[in-house]
Parts: sequence; structure tokens; C-alpha cells
Amino acid sequence: MILGTLSRYFLKRYAITVFWFLIGVAAIIFLIDFSEVSGRYSDAKGSSLLGVMLLTLMRLPLILQQTIPFIALFAGMTALIALNRRSELVIARAAGISVWQFMFPFLLGAFLLGVGSSVILNPLAAIGQQLALSQEAKWGDSGSMSNNEVPWIRQITGKDDTIIGASSVLEKGTLLTQPVFIHFDSDGRIAYRQDASTAKLQDGYWVLNDVIETRPGQKPLDLASVKVRTNLKQEFLQERLAQPDTVAFYDLSNKIAVAHSFGISTKRLETQFHSLISMPFLLVAMTLIAATVSLKFSRFNQSRTVILGGIISGFVLYVTTVLVKAFGSSGVVPPFVATWSPVIVAMALGATILLHQEDG
Repeated sequence: MILGTLSRYFLKRYAITVFWFLIGVAAIIFLIDFSEVSGRYSDAKGSSLLGVMLLTLMRLPLILQQTIPFIALFAGMTALIALNRRSELVIARAAGISVWQFMFPFLLGAFLLGVGSSVILNPLAAIGQQLALSQEAKWGDSGSMSNNEVPWIRQITGKDDTIIGASSVLEKGTLLTQPVFIHFDSDGRIAYRQDASTAKLQDGYWVLNDVIETRPGQKPLDLASVKVRTNLKQEFLQERLAQPDTVAFYDLSNKIAVAHSFGISTKRLETQFHSLISMPFLLVAMTLIAATVSLKFSRFNQSRTVILGGIISGFVLYVTTVLVKAFGSSGVVPPFVATWSPVIVAMALGATILLHQEDG
């Protein structure tokens, strides 16, 4: 009875701490991103203050999702240090409650936070990212839009060999913004290049709008619309050009299966899928790290060195997770190993340190 009441109390304290951290971090992200977006699109045609605010809100869930591990770390440290300063953890120990018993509500809270991040925040982030890309494409004529991951595909239709690139992909792979079509002749040399504002996939051809066609030794031609034959299908493009950040957690397994049927590499999607599944356990590992530097009793002040060590340890774990995830996305390491190995090692290390500190 006492343990149940105490567990609910600790879980409530942890939940309140997490809530205020989420509000604070979201507000900071909004202000910083609003400043960056407003500066980038201040001169874009059709942009407005309300539009910039809406675009910032669309981008907010994706950025917030990336901060969840740090929120779990700092919320765990804050809640445990606050309980320690009021001697509540000392009283719990004096009542014969072990560290694992009073840590269970915090670990449960971290696990539920991870589940919420994967099944609620991630779909919101995917939808918001799709809407944000669409809005950025409308404002893209300002020349300020950039994308570090430019998709490139190759199509061979009859004797026409073409490489296609674009700054972004919209409408499930049927609309390319700022596309580039590079055509090759039979000898493998560049025949001509077409730069357009948009390219829309129709049945058997691309429709390019506002085209600048450049041929070697000739002046560029400005064309209102051009049709380019293609044998590419919408389903193939949708899987080939899919970005993991724009795919919700519920759709990832289906995306992976469809991509396999087309013979497309699914390393990035699989890495994203396992990353979302492992998120609750990553937050549990972060909470264990927080516990290793927060459970030592100190009536007035915790050791700054110990707290700094906990922050650095959490940061190292996060960087390692991101780095190994990149290896998984590129195929260097199997996605399952890339996402789960840092989490398992961190959980084992945190549990070992707690066992040594509390049980000798």
C-alpha cells in the first residue's frame, strides 16, 4: 500500500517535470526556428507573418522529437535532485524501499514518454514535415530554399537516358520542385539539360513548367512547358524518394515491405523504424544515467562535477546513437544492430553503476 502510493507520487512528480520541460523546450525551439524561418523567407513571394508562424509550427514536432532524449535526461535529474533536497528519497530508503523500487516510477515514466514520442509525436512530425515541404516549395522562388539530401534518379525510356534531380519531392512522388533533367546521347555524353520550376508526373510522361533548356554551344531557351517521356510509375517514385522523416511510425512497416517489392534499398527506413521502437528504451537508459548522478544525498547542493558528468554521459550516448544510426542508414551496419546496440550498452552500464553505488 505504501509502495503503491509512493510510486504514484513519484510518477506524478516526474510527469509534471517532463511537462514543464516539454513546454519550455518547445517554446525555445519555436522562437529560434521562427527567427530563422522569417529571415529565410522574408522576401519570398506570398509569404506573411501568419504564414511564417504556421510554417514554424509545422516544423516544431520534428525538431522537438529530436530533443526528447535530452528532455528525459534533464527531467530525470531535476526530479531526483528535487526529491533528494527535500529528503524524500532518504525517507523512502529509511522505510526499507530499495533504489530499484523507488526508481521504477521514473523508469516507467521515461518508457511511457518514449512510447508517446514514437506513436504520437512522430506521426505529427511526419505530417508537419510534409506540410512544411509543400509550403517551402511554394516560397522556393526566393532562392533561399535548400535541401542537403537532393534525390537523384535515372530513367531509360527507349533511346533517351535521363538523370533527374530535384530539391524536394511532393504529392507522394508525383511532383518535383526545382527539378533538373540531364539528357545523355547514345555515346554517354550530355546532350542537353532542362531546369524547371516544377515537374508533374502524368501517365507516361513528365510535364515540366517554366523550363530553361541548355544545349552545348547554344543559347539557353526559355520554354513555358515541356513533356518528357518516362516509364516510371508513381508507386516506384513514392518508395524510391521517400524520406524517413516524412513517414509516420504506423506506415513504416508497410513502406519497407513495398520498397522491398520494388527492389529498393530500405536501410534508411529500417533504421528509422528500429530507432522509433528503441526510443522508450533509450529514454530508460537516459533516466538510469540521470539516477547515477542524482541519488547521492545532499541537503543543499549536488556536486557540480557529478551533474556535469551525467550531462556529458547523456550527450555522449546521444551522439553515439546518432552516429551509429547514420551507419545503419548507409548500410555499413545492419539497422537493427545500429539502433539497439548503443541502447542496450547504455542500459547495462547505467544499471551496473547503480548496483555498485547502492548494493556494493
